Amino acid sequence: MLRNKPRVSVENTNVDGTIRFVSATEFGDGRLSGWVLVGGRSSRMGRDKALIEIGGRPLALVAAEALGVVCESVTLVGDPDRYQALGLTVISDRQRGAGPLSGIEAALGATRSEWNLIAACDMPSLDALLLRKLARAVADDAAIPQYPDGSIEPLCAVYHQRCHAAAAEALDAGLRRISDFIARLTVRYVQVTDPRPFLNLNTPEDLEKYYCG
Repeated sequence: MLRNKPRVSVENTNVDGTIRFVSATEFGDGRLSGWVLVGGRSSRMGRDKALIEIGGRPLALVAAEALGVVCESVTLVGDPDRYQALGLTVISDRQRGAGPLSGIEAALGATRSEWNLIAACDMPSLDALLLRKLARAVADDAAIPQYPDGSIEPLCAVYHQRCHAAAAEALDAGLRRISDFIARLTVRYVQVTDPRPFLNLNTPEDLEKYYCG
């Protein structure tokens, strides 16, 4: 099942259908860091989504392995005590329980890289072609996938380190919606048409449909 997507009017956005190919050195420090958000409550699933196994691997590691194809390092964002057994570095949200925006803020506050690929842990179908497309489209403050109808995928996107200030300001103002954060950024929207790589697993029914195809 796909999330209810934030929408941005296509007429009023910087939509770029031509992807600019870049070398690693164009990231400034030569690195693209990956971050997997694992701190959600998983209330609709009834158990921790990050630890559900897909093909014998926890969802958190499935996502981390996908990001590892294009990122020099991958870090989990969530409760270190809960996820350290997965074998990756784990950092904690600054404001636990504040939703995925808190995870984005934590990642951008901890990163040493200019550009950062941040993804939710519940997307088992992320593929290297999509992630490379995003990485090669870096510009402005962020590169975010956008469908022709204007809906976007901010939980699989590349953010510049400087976006940390906008995320922190939004949280400190009591704002929790990703759209409140995105509204503070100058974004390069990357056109996509296939929703399948962004398939996310929110409920037991989603999990069953994923396995059954």
